[in-house]
Amino acid sequence: MKLATLRTAHGTRAVRLDGDTLVDLDCADLGELFAQDGWQDKAAAASGTTYPVDGADFAPVVPNPSKVVCVGHNYTNHIKEMGRDLPSHPTLFPKFADTLLGAYDDLVKPAETDALDWEVELAVVIGRRVRRADEQRAADAIAGFTVMNDISVRDWQFRTVEWTQGKIWEATTPVGPYVVTPDEVGGVRPALRVRTTVDGEVMQQDDTGTLLFDPVFLVRYVSTVITLRPGDIIATGTPAGVGNARDPKVFLRPGQTVVTEITGLGACVNKVVQA
Repeated sequence: MKLATLRTAHGTRAVRLDGDTLVDLDCADLGELFAQDGWQDKAAAASGTTYPVDGADFAPVVPNPSKVVCVGHNYTNHIKEMGRDLPSHPTLFPKFADTLLGAYDDLVKPAETDALDWEVELAVVIGRRVRRADEQRAADAIAGFTVMNDISVRDWQFRTVEWTQGKIWEATTPVGPYVVTPDEVGGVRPALRVRTTVDGEVMQQDDTGTLLFDPVFLVRYVSTVITLRPGDIIATGTPAGVGNARDPKVFLRPGQTVVTEITGLGACVNKVVQA
């Protein structure tokens, strides 16, 4: 299934893609859906109000996750381009709900930076509560996958050795448009092509099969630290090709369109606009 959270005149609605229509799932958003026992059967059987895909206004797939955990340095090529050694453990940092954007929303460049960078990421969406998961429970906790653009404010990110202040700018992280269940993408360790383009020029391109720490490992690892709840998101890291690592450096400018896409999941398409 492909599931989404849609903005409507009456608030957000959880929906299922069915051809060229979106079927209402009788929940306000996917976070509410995933919190229900047996959500898979409910989502598959729903036959409520429908909305056209054409012109749909997608909200972040989960508008208010209890947590968004991001992973740095998880593709070999990107680690090398940043001049770092391969890590023994995942590098984690947080995002917050206020950071998230819809898949097709405008990306407002903060007035405080001229170092706005792109990062295409496979994101794992959690579908059941889990703590200290073993292999099977971690796999079972994955509701599906989505696309995230971990937009980074590089000059703020590198002010200190901690990255968080460059990663949590309000309304700067597109995520969506769909959560796609594992059965549609080859399972809980999918090998999918990821790509970023800026005004049609390819900037990043890789395969999620080359992740150092795969989705199941990351659910196990993060759930050891903290309880993962339905609707929580784990962003699995970005491949080589970020603007900050180029010589000379290249950053996003107002008027440009950045597209982050993953085969089988869809794309975030965001126009950069001035604050």
